[in-house]
Amino acid sequence: MRPRTWVLVLAAVFAVLQLANVTGRDTPDTKNYLSYALSLRGESKREAATVTIDSYCASQGDTARRDQSVNVLNFHGKDPASRVAKKCRAAQWRVVDAQVRAGNSGGFITPFMPERFMRIFEVRPGYPVFLVPFVTLLGPVWGLWTSSVVLTIAGGILVFLILRTLSVSVPLALTGQALYYVLPCGTTAMRPMTEGLMMALTLAAVWGCALVSTGRRTRAALALVGGSLLLLFTVKHSQALFLGLCLAGAGALIAVRQRRREWAVVAALGAAAAVGTLLLAGLLHYPSQTDSLQDLLTDHYARPDRARLWPEFLHLEANFWLEWTRQQLWQPVLVAALGAGAWGALRRPVFGVFLIGAAFTGILTQAAHPDISVWGGRLIVLVWLLPVVGVPLLLESVVRGKAVVAVPMQAHGQEAQPVR
Repeated sequence: MRPRTWVLVLAAVFAVLQLANVTGRDTPDTKNYLSYALSLRGESKREAATVTIDSYCASQGDTARRDQSVNVLNFHGKDPASRVAKKCRAAQWRVVDAQVRAGNSGGFITPFMPERFMRIFEVRPGYPVFLVPFVTLLGPVWGLWTSSVVLTIAGGILVFLILRTLSVSVPLALTGQALYYVLPCGTTAMRPMTEGLMMALTLAAVWGCALVSTGRRTRAALALVGGSLLLLFTVKHSQALFLGLCLAGAGALIAVRQRRREWAVVAALGAAAAVGTLLLAGLLHYPSQTDSLQDLLTDHYARPDRARLWPEFLHLEANFWLEWTRQQLWQPVLVAALGAGAWGALRRPVFGVFLIGAAFTGILTQAAHPDISVWGGRLIVLVWLLPVVGVPLLLESVVRGKAVVAVPMQAHGQEAQPVR
């Protein structure tokens, strides 16, 4: 079969496997994004709140049913789904009605939390806009599921395109696509939150860097980098800032060594994205870093603001990385994967610098929000892009090395076969 057929087969297999969990993926953040999308398509605040709460609480009920079915003490008990969903709806409406009575009724999102917290989600319209056609055509449950599948499949295909751009063999490029689906980046992308779209746009920028490194379609590649950074601002402007900084640093480093105009342009695009994000966020009165830290240290503004904000944050930061390191040494899967990915990335030093920079944005995101309790390493998930792309690059160098060694060992008169 042609390579594109294998790509589609792998994507189709992944999509079919995701039918095992159509519901039960919703998080508290999902409510905000779904409500935002419903408001954007013209629903009233009350209508958006009703659909969102019903969808979220039905998901909670399904999760309760599954949990009870394997509970060793209560697996034969009465199905709790309807009871849990009813209790969930009552609790959500109490919160929403209380927020509305307190005057928190502006913006596009149903006020599930205090206004200062909801403002964080109001400035992320990119993902809700992406959701609108899916939710409109398929409803909230299948719309959220389908949109997540599409984003995750797109991320895997972008990994394949990056590796093929670097002349990696088709089997190993497909390996990279599969790694994206099975590692935490794929699991996280399937959650109905911004991470799936954020990773896809980050990979699109990395693909642009890969195209520049090969000297092919340079103008289109630079447009891809710039367009990805621009769209990232609408999805999660902190990622546009972090990726811009990392691309600016990587582009400047390579430009000094190679003196190619294209790398200077990449560095300029990254710097413009970083500076532009700061300026535009200020002009639009987006929540600042101080607001984000207060949200972190006050449990989403449930407690009074901290007076000694930065000393407390730095104390937490140090404690977080100490505990994070301890946990990673206990279960060093991520450490080993990052090591292998970095080794493979540095086999292609020019491109590798950009790949490492893109993955490093995961470290920056986690450092900006050192909360060890966040589900599944979601904040640091971008670091997994390093092994997803780097491991196939490492395997490719090993395979090519063996092929080169095997050529002199062939019998006289035999023609060496090309490496595919």
